[in-house]
Amino acid sequence: MQELQMPEFDHQVKKRDDKLWIFDILRKKHIFLTPEEWVRQNLIHYLINYLGYPKSLIKVETGLKYDKRQKRSDVLVYDREGQVFLLIECKAMHIKIGQDTLEQVSAYNHVLKAQHIMITNGHHYLVYATHHEAKQYELIPNIPNFPVV
Repeated sequence: MQELQMPEFDHQVKKRDDKLWIFDILRKKHIFLTPEEWVRQNLIHYLINYLGYPKSLIKVETGLKYDKRQKRSDVLVYDREGQVFLLIECKAMHIKIGQDTLEQVSAYNHVLKAQHIMITNGHHYLVYATHHEAKQYELIPNIPNFPVV
């Protein structure tokens, strides 16, 4: 897989039925390795190993209902009170992140009410602080630190 703008991690990839599978430390099983999954797995390891996010407070592919349709968020990080701290949408490396992706994650956040949202393709990322009352997003320069109690 392609190198990303994140530190490398000790990934466990295996080949089965001529397909590559990567071990997901959160789901504790091998997941079919798509380009989007590669970005997600690298990001998860970055959050845990470099930014100190607690592994137990990160969930992947969490279901939600939006506009009467079933959707899935790529990565959710909860704070210690159980509120959604960070909602992340991962795209494959070749996908350009832009307004359509922001609209997608904003729609999910209408339901989830995360304090921050992030969009990444592994090369570029956009992170926003959310202001729900004003229905606004403020672009911030870095992934937020995990809140301490």
